[in-house]
Amino acid sequence: MSRPIWSQLRPGAKRVRVAHTAVAIVGLSSLGYVWACALTHRRDRMLGVAVIALAVQGLAVVLGSGNCPLGPLQRRLGDPVPLFELVLPPRAAKAAIPALAAVTLGGVIALLARPPR
Repeated sequence: MSRPIWSQLRPGAKRVRVAHTAVAIVGLSSLGYVWACALTHRRDRMLGVAVIALAVQGLAVVLGSGNCPLGPLQRRLGDPVPLFELVLPPRAAKAAIPALAAVTLGGVIALLARPPR
């Protein structure tokens, strides 16, 4: 697979990559916040926002048949490299979504098992 560098990407592909990265950052931040709240017994509005963000991302992955639905758009715009492959080796990138789903499910279970003080 050809790995175009940033300057070789078309403007639309650059915008989608930036947006896709922002979505990933929101998701990872939300996941960290869920676990922090589970471990500290904290409950607040931001936790609700984090859970909703994770639920929306989870639904998007389900609608994408287990893959991020932004991937096909990214490829159509000329960026053939999946987002996770920008930071992980291909094998680890393929395992990222199932692993993150498991960690998310664990965080939600931990929230339910550790009620607020």
